[in-house]
Amino acid sequence: MKNRHNYTALLFLIFGLYLHAQDQVLSKEEAIDMVLENNLSIQVAKNTKLIGDNNANILNSGYLPTVTANAGGSIDKQNSEGVLANGDTRTAEGAETRRYNASVNVNYILFDGLGRHYNYKSFQERSQQTELQVRQTIENTILQLFSVYYEVARLTENTHTLEQAMEISKDRLKRAQYQFEFGQNTGLDVLNAEVDINTDSINLLNSRQLLRNTMRDLNLILNRDLTEVFVADTTVNFVPGLQMESMYNEAKMNNVRLQIVEKDINISDNNIKVARSGFLPTIGLTGTYGWNESNNNSPLAFTLQNTSTGVTGSINLSWNLFDGGSTITGIKNAKINYANQELAKKQIELEVERDIRNAWDSYSNALYVLEVQEKNLQTNQNNFNRTDERYKLGRVTSIEFRQAQLNLLNAELAKSQAKYNAKLAELFMLQVSGQLLNVEF
Repeated sequence: MKNRHNYTALLFLIFGLYLHAQDQVLSKEEAIDMVLENNLSIQVAKNTKLIGDNNANILNSGYLPTVTANAGGSIDKQNSEGVLANGDTRTAEGAETRRYNASVNVNYILFDGLGRHYNYKSFQERSQQTELQVRQTIENTILQLFSVYYEVARLTENTHTLEQAMEISKDRLKRAQYQFEFGQNTGLDVLNAEVDINTDSINLLNSRQLLRNTMRDLNLILNRDLTEVFVADTTVNFVPGLQMESMYNEAKMNNVRLQIVEKDINISDNNIKVARSGFLPTIGLTGTYGWNESNNNSPLAFTLQNTSTGVTGSINLSWNLFDGGSTITGIKNAKINYANQELAKKQIELEVERDIRNAWDSYSNALYVLEVQEKNLQTNQNNFNRTDERYKLGRVTSIEFRQAQLNLLNAELAKSQAKYNAKLAELFMLQVSGQLLNVEF
């Protein structure tokens, strides 16, 4: 029996060494810096933002001219016969004519019905929208980060609590064995202590395994080596002075979903104006600088070589008086899309109001539960201390002692759960109100 307990103690020692060997504290600030730099979802969102910036650049606006260069050459061999004014006939066999040309053409649209102007504004709105989407991804990732980080912290506290429970059970087993050896109790107390220590061992093993799994989940979010072992900061600080109406007003101004849909409305408004530009004319400028050369060795030709260079400029106007109704249809559809975006905004406003009020109720309830669990823990701690003293004096049974120990253990676990539930409820409320990135964690 002693060998079995020695083996159990050795097993726990190995697990403890695994968990604590070369452990370093991963602070909340370090976790945030790491996730902002390494998280793959954030990197993808930032790359999408770069695409939006490229599209909003002047090079993609249509305001710059287009310049094209053309060049060509040809060789022509012909047999020809001609009659002169005096009646003489001349023939040319295999007369060769060579022609070469090159030109540079510049085209610039002076006015296109303001279509490119509103297209450019839409690109700028989309660029700002992608920036908001990056912020949304960062907020969601940070919320995900802390939901896992605080789970690691909770499991760390739980494991420590279970280790303490294990030590209490070991001490109880030794006391029962000594009492049995001196005839102060029966072997039943020893067996009960062994059963309880086995139960505590299993609970501790499961907690350590779950802690290691959750650490790997956090390393995945941080995009680093999954086998990295660390210690989470179990300190929880709540943001002081939060008020419901203040949070709701902040949400109406700063909620990222509302800001994104506002950009959709602006883009839809620009699309209506782009569609209307089809009713207006297009005015453009064209300029060409060209070079042409022709060589002809035919005896019938008036000139053997001809070279010309010159500049040509023109202005043109194009006005599509009727396009079969496609412009009218485009305007109608653009207006419908605009109306849909306004409806989407109203829907999101209602959802945000619901979310902030639900989040506030959850936060308030979680704080109350935490307060109750802290008082419950203190009560159970006092009860266990008194029971422990009486157990040492032989005034309570081992079953009563075990029940007091379990009550204390459950109170400690419940208080730890309540603490992190309250913090996560606060973080979710801060996200909905648009304040998540503006607070200290």
